[in-house]
Amino acid sequence: MAGLLLENKRIVIMGITNQSSLAWGIAQVAFKQGAEVILTYQNERIKKQLLKFIPEEVSLYQCDVSKAENVRDTFATIMHDGGRVQGIVHAIAYANPSSLQGEVMDINADDFMNSELISSYSLISVAKYGKELLELGGSIVTLTYIGAHRAVPNYNLMGIAKASLESIVVYLARDLGKHSIRINAVSAGPVKTLSLTGIKNYQSLLHNYNERTIDGKPIKASQIGNVVLFLLSTLSSGMTGDVMYVDWGIHLQ
Repeated sequence: MAGLLLENKRIVIMGITNQSSLAWGIAQVAFKQGAEVILTYQNERIKKQLLKFIPEEVSLYQCDVSKAENVRDTFATIMHDGGRVQGIVHAIAYANPSSLQGEVMDINADDFMNSELISSYSLISVAKYGKELLELGGSIVTLTYIGAHRAVPNYNLMGIAKASLESIVVYLARDLGKHSIRINAVSAGPVKTLSLTGIKNYQSLLHNYNERTIDGKPIKASQIGNVVLFLLSTLSSGMTGDVMYVDWGIHLQ
């Protein structure tokens, strides 16, 4: 295992729901690079799904990020069980499917607030309690999407939430710096995940984006995972508050 990027590092990955999750792709790369991976899940239904495919040695902790105290308690338990960690991956987002079609003007206040709470504010909770869990020089990475800056068809409320998320990254980078903690975001190209399939006409969207990569080939979850791990590692020690595009050139067009 010598020479691996995350050898002897403990990494918390939040947001895996099934084997198609980007968070699972990140976890698989982390395994290969020597990390001890800790996963959080929202509820018992998701836990049952995870137990079907994750390795037995992976630790699982329940964490509903819609409740800040749940994040606090989960991180405290992780700390108690095994000590500090070196990285946290925030791969969590949600929007009511009805808010991913039609017009933005039709979005109701409850759906807006719930999406912001889970998709954006949760990163603030993760940073607040994560700074107690992370060792000096630790790193937080979150996932975003180009829909934060462009009006992607049927992305609607999620695009607004991702724009909020990216702004939060900038301000958290300033505040976490005094604790010797970095935070960055990866703007991932479209991969067929549960979240993507919740978007109306997602197959057309995926086909269109795959045609626009620099060589017409789709982005892979492992490629996204590689950059996330770079941001978790000491190789990126001079970076914070950044958004790195991992979309095989889609954002250039």
